[in-house]
Amino acid sequence: MPKFKDLKKLLQKKFWQKILLRLKKFYRAQPKKALLVGLAILVGLYSTFVIFHDLPSPGRLAAGNFPVSTKILDRNGKLLYEIFADQNRTPIELEGLPGYVKNATVAIEDKNFYRHHGFAWEGITRAAVNIVFKSNLQGGSTITQQLVKTTLLTPERTIKRKIREAILAFATEVRYSKDDILEMYLNHVPYGGTAYGIEQAALTYFGKAARELTLAEAALLAGLPQAPTRYSPFGPDPEAAKNRQKQVLSRMLEDGYIDQDQYQQALDAPLTYAPQTQNILAPHFVLYVKSLLVDKYGQQLVERGGLRVTTSLDLDLQKLTEDVIATETGKLENLNVSNAAALVTHPRTGEILAMVGSKDYFNEEIDGNVNVTTRLRQPGSSIKPVNYAAGLGQGFTPSTMFLDVPVCFAVSGQPLYCPRNYDGAFHGPVQMRFALGNSFNIPAVKMLAANGVETMIATASAMGINTWEDPSNYGLSLTLGGGEVRMVDMAVAFGVFANQGLKVDLTPILKVEDFKGNTLEQIDLASQLPAGDKALSPEVAYLISHILLDNNARLAAFGGSSELVIPNHAVSVKTGTTDDLRDNWTIGYTPSFLVAAWVGNNDNSPMHPYLVSGITGAAPIWHDIMAGILEDQPDEWPVRPENIIGLQVCTITGLRPNPESPCETRFEYFIRGNEPAMEPPLKRGIWIDTTTKRPPEPGVTENLELQEHIILSDPVQKDYCLTCEKPLNEKGEPQESAYTINPVAS
Repeated sequence: MPKFKDLKKLLQKKFWQKILLRLKKFYRAQPKKALLVGLAILVGLYSTFVIFHDLPSPGRLAAGNFPVSTKILDRNGKLLYEIFADQNRTPIELEGLPGYVKNATVAIEDKNFYRHHGFAWEGITRAAVNIVFKSNLQGGSTITQQLVKTTLLTPERTIKRKIREAILAFATEVRYSKDDILEMYLNHVPYGGTAYGIEQAALTYFGKAARELTLAEAALLAGLPQAPTRYSPFGPDPEAAKNRQKQVLSRMLEDGYIDQDQYQQALDAPLTYAPQTQNILAPHFVLYVKSLLVDKYGQQLVERGGLRVTTSLDLDLQKLTEDVIATETGKLENLNVSNAAALVTHPRTGEILAMVGSKDYFNEEIDGNVNVTTRLRQPGSSIKPVNYAAGLGQGFTPSTMFLDVPVCFAVSGQPLYCPRNYDGAFHGPVQMRFALGNSFNIPAVKMLAANGVETMIATASAMGINTWEDPSNYGLSLTLGGGEVRMVDMAVAFGVFANQGLKVDLTPILKVEDFKGNTLEQIDLASQLPAGDKALSPEVAYLISHILLDNNARLAAFGGSSELVIPNHAVSVKTGTTDDLRDNWTIGYTPSFLVAAWVGNNDNSPMHPYLVSGITGAAPIWHDIMAGILEDQPDEWPVRPENIIGLQVCTITGLRPNPESPCETRFEYFIRGNEPAMEPPLKRGIWIDTTTKRPPEPGVTENLELQEHIILSDPVQKDYCLTCEKPLNEKGEPQESAYTINPVAS
């Protein structure tokens, strides 16, 4: 078989001599056309020179091509993780492997491997169509192309690189046999983490040599090279690895490498992974950052290119967060709580200071490698501030009164929705400040009925929560946590309150350099302040923040010295527990720091009912982290906008006092121009059914008496008799029937 250098010599001598002779004859016959042809040849020669200049020799494949490790550092330069710190490659020979190891790779990566000459025309054609019509540079790479791309070329995504890749693939096929190429591929290709080559992958994932792999194990490993981070069984989505294994086995079945029985046995075979003992700090955060880097720079550059990545993480604060979670979850074992997560950010800049995705990344029993901070969970009542922020934007105020009384909402085609408060009680007239502070459910549902689901979803989207795509999928329970969210998105949304209405996306990466010190990207956070997109007005953000830091506003539900209080510091905070007791949250912030905490179970099993109070579970975790952060920090209140004014309002209605009918008052803040109206006379004459001592039911015309009572209305419920007697239940306790509201009509 001719060598690559022999082909070059051939092109340099005989080929060009013939071309020159033909050009001389052509020039004598047609000089003008010959000049044009000559010019075209010069252009072609120049293009050829550009393509072939410094083109590496396929001979380097046999010599090996070694990666440079990527280092991920915290904000102070402390090493968190080193990707490919050493070679982690143990060469193997193809003949020493079970046949299904190479067959699995060929089936999933390049089924025509033994029939093409380095590249597949259908893949090239598909890539060309994408380049021309979609401006999307991609290709259907063969095993040979992947080998030369991994070992001989840079990771740049250009047409020039694709051409060089195809040329080298062809030259490699000329120089080496198919089995040689497959053997080199299996020795060079990255399988994720620090595992290069099939031998190291087998040791890393299964603790055995590649020659000892079962069909099931070989199929799983064969599926990794396409996207090692995404398909890794040790990554944030282990199910993706299993799905990829099934895809490999299906391809092997289709191509005749295995039969149906072998396919099913391999699919059903349990996979026992080797314990992970890698030296990694803040593992959930590191893998989160790695995923972002791979999306931006590509797998090869991240895992072989020697990047130096300075992140926003504060390792000391990370360790504090991990210690708090470990301590507090240990106290919850008897309450059926197996896991916890927390996130700490700088709201102004979006920097992630700490990220703990579970209490123990390496604990397989609780799926500890799953990063809960990036997973969808129901937020419970912690989402209520978004609903009330939408209401403030619609013209409601912190003194807007809601009737916390039995009520049902009638939606066409659905059963009546009758919300209940967590304490099972009704609290009568409650103003927004106290409804939000005490986390009463009925006022929150009424607020959403007044706003409309679409308005709340639009507000949430502007604030960074984009998981609620179709409003028709949600009802009034959305304000009680009926829509799933991610903790990272909740941190952005609550950061809007802390940032006077500006939405600042999370920023986990501060600087990226190559190993030679060249800066690829750098964020100068200080020069960008204030930054972010306006999601709320500063006035709305201030009012929500002030309500959430007002300990008096939550006295009825939480008492005066709960875990929500950080002594000597003004901190805005909200709890949330789902009705099914599967998620328990606490999220709180100052203008400079935000902490979100969650407890629950990754398998979604419910926790003990004791956690329904909202101040157990996540609240102690949140408190200890926030207290640790603020220990040496000055007290910091939210900035009060000039358009915020203070007024006295009536304690029942939330309206301004009427000199003609004085009322007991309290102080409240308002947006200038949106002050409440003056309180009208509350007593008026209404008909009362003397039998029930209540307003008559529709159609009742007998035994009626005109009486004077206090009548109240809230944004969705009209003419409620506050002073009317309530009927008694079987126990002799006052119990009124639920008022039915049509939220569409309202």
